[in-house]
Amino acid sequence: MKDNIRLFVAAKLPTKVQSYLVQAREAYHDPNIRAVPEENLHLTLYFIGNVPYTEDTYIRQTLAQVAQRHAPFTLSLEQLEPGPKLRSPRLVWARLSQNEAFSALSQDLTQALAPAPPKQEKFIPHVTLCRFKKEGAAPRDLPLVSPPEEILYPVASFALWQSQLASPHPIYTVVEEYPLNAQTLSLG
Repeated sequence: MKDNIRLFVAAKLPTKVQSYLVQAREAYHDPNIRAVPEENLHLTLYFIGNVPYTEDTYIRQTLAQVAQRHAPFTLSLEQLEPGPKLRSPRLVWARLSQNEAFSALSQDLTQALAPAPPKQEKFIPHVTLCRFKKEGAAPRDLPLVSPPEEILYPVASFALWQSQLASPHPIYTVVEEYPLNAQTLSLG
């Protein structure tokens, strides 16, 4: 039996946003680009990493407390683009508008869950859509794809997710969901 579990905190995508992103990422055809499975798409808020199973209760309690301190908010899709650095990308992501509520939630999660107090960092709301294959040449001249109309992404909750490493993609499972400014909803 394993002693550790791999966890992260993320928000699920609304069906309309997920459908648009899956369709729009078709613009990135390259043999050295691998699409993230549709069921794995999410808005990352904090990557916890490998932790002992014994920390599960503490993490769940901490997440419930953090959720109580934050209200729902709405993000807007800016564009699909290579990232995180345009000049030396490693992936294709859907970059969402900067939002103070998103930044505050991400910072609160980081401070509550990080083993050491983190430095102040800029949190960029995004959804990873594709990754570049490590063994191939880096794709070049990739397009920037802007939505034809405003696409809003309401965030009313976040979830604790488990990641099981597998090939060719990890398997993600929602462990428990936490409504913002409300009580915890258990999924399992």
